[in-house]
Amino acid sequence: MGVIIAAANGGFTDVLRDTAETFGWNWHLFLSQVISFCIVAFLLQRFAYKPILAVLEERRRTIEEGQLNAEKIKKQLTEAEARYAEILTKANAEAQKMIDQARESSAHLAERKQQEAIAAAEQIIAKAREASAIEHDRTMESLKRELGRLVVDTTAKVTGKVLTAEDQQRLQEETSRQLT
Repeated sequence: MGVIIAAANGGFTDVLRDTAETFGWNWHLFLSQVISFCIVAFLLQRFAYKPILAVLEERRRTIEEGQLNAEKIKKQLTEAEARYAEILTKANAEAQKMIDQARESSAHLAERKQQEAIAAAEQIIAKAREASAIEHDRTMESLKRELGRLVVDTTAKVTGKVLTAEDQQRLQEETSRQLT
């Protein structure tokens, strides 16, 4: 309050000088400190503050680019997953189509092979019947001859006479006719 009263009386400069002397203020020293502060502030501004701001700005841009790239990559990943799902769906459809075609082809092939087997079996049965018929005919011919020979031998023994070749032939033919 004393300062205000002294200033009102016109002794403001005196009060300042007294205060400065009390605290040991020297204007030469103060001026040199202000100049030193300005030089340090200028040097810090020039060599520390601006490079630090530039580094921070570069980092901010790098982080921003990283975020943009992350968003792009996320979008590309989503698109790739969609394409993967689409390709997988198409591949499954094609695989099912191929399986169906293979089954159909297999069914046709099995049916054809079955028909071929049936035809081959029928041929074997026909050949067997034919062979059986031929064998039956041979056996019958053999039996007829044997029976004719037996009839001739029996007739010769019963009659007691020797039969000529013509008699034997005639008896065999009659026996064959009667058997047929």
